[in-house]
Amino acid sequence: MNKYETGFASFIEEWLVNTVGLDPAYSQLFKMVILLIAMTVVALLFWWIAQALINRFLDRVIKRTSTEWDDVLQEQGAFRKLGHIVPASVISSAAPVVFTDYPDWVPLIAKITSAYVAIVVIRLLISVIKSTNIMLSRSEKFRDKPIASFTQLAKILVWSIGIIIVASIVLGKNPIYMFSALGAVSAVLILVFKDTLLGFTASIQITMNDMVRIGDWVSVPKFGADGDVMEINLTTVKVRNWDKTISTVPTYSFIADSFKNWRGMEESGGRRIKRSINVKISTVKFCSSELIEKLQKVRLLKEHFNLKEKDLQEYNARTEIADQDSPINGRKLTNIGVFRAYILSYLKAHPDVKQDMTLLVRQLDPTESGIPIEIYCFSKKQAWADYEGIQSDIFDHIMASIKYFDLEIFESPAGSDLERIKSN
Repeated sequence: MNKYETGFASFIEEWLVNTVGLDPAYSQLFKMVILLIAMTVVALLFWWIAQALINRFLDRVIKRTSTEWDDVLQEQGAFRKLGHIVPASVISSAAPVVFTDYPDWVPLIAKITSAYVAIVVIRLLISVIKSTNIMLSRSEKFRDKPIASFTQLAKILVWSIGIIIVASIVLGKNPIYMFSALGAVSAVLILVFKDTLLGFTASIQITMNDMVRIGDWVSVPKFGADGDVMEINLTTVKVRNWDKTISTVPTYSFIADSFKNWRGMEESGGRRIKRSINVKISTVKFCSSELIEKLQKVRLLKEHFNLKEKDLQEYNARTEIADQDSPINGRKLTNIGVFRAYILSYLKAHPDVKQDMTLLVRQLDPTESGIPIEIYCFSKKQAWADYEGIQSDIFDHIMASIKYFDLEIFESPAGSDLERIKSN
């Protein structure tokens, strides 16, 4: 009798021959079929018991614990995957008995069950990695860090090593031999995993230098991305644009190419307003007494006139060129200078302009489109709609008030203007 033969197997064979009357030539085959069915039923029974224990008993225990780790592992099916090892163990143990008359099949069954167990372990480790990613993403310390890049790399490593181990089990080779064989094709592997390696390198630099976080507003013109960072993966960074589209930017591009991160603006508590209007050069002039008298009624200019009049009188009194023979002798107020002072006073009095950040009104180099008067300040509100509303209100007021300074905004003639010139 074969050493793996059991009393149960012998009983089945005798029953088939003596009771059923089966030809002894077929008794071994039918015995194997019956044992195979019995093994399958027992394996499924043990699998059902294991799943019942995990899904009922273990689930209740996990819900009663205060830790969150076991809950996440349960959600990712880590414990359920352990249950798949049980039927594989049953099959591995029963195979020598089931195939006692076909011993050449036993090593093949052993390889298949070992490979199956290895795959179950790989999936179990993947579930643990996913759970780690979820737990770290919920942590305040790591919520805005590119954790997904590192967990994805861990998955790739687990699957790569796992596939090599499974292949070594199936082929009957030492895993070290399989790893050494990979060295011969390392150049090909580097080429295949080039994006992965570059992404991993970029993820480390992004993390170490704190260049990009999840939730940051970034602008990457090369890829048409302008919005909030949704996800940082091993090879790509997902950006939700302001038009609700999603741009996918290679992770390595944040190291190799130029991009703008608006985090500094958001942390400062203000959002920059930097816009200019073009004043028609021909309307710039010295302030007449009538214009000064009219502008002195403007409350925001009272302090400016008080300081300027005193300053100009003192200067003109001590210089020889300050006579009245020509309007350009000495220093005098200009309408564009008073206009700049008015804008500055208006911004200082504006409730939505931050007074503790840079605030200035400056004159840029004249162009063929006039003299640019640039307003440079910061809005207290950073939300896009609120910011645009504040900016528009400021320039609405500026454009409506410029005519009171006998100034005009430069604009190219429209078709109606040309028609009016022709008719005249």
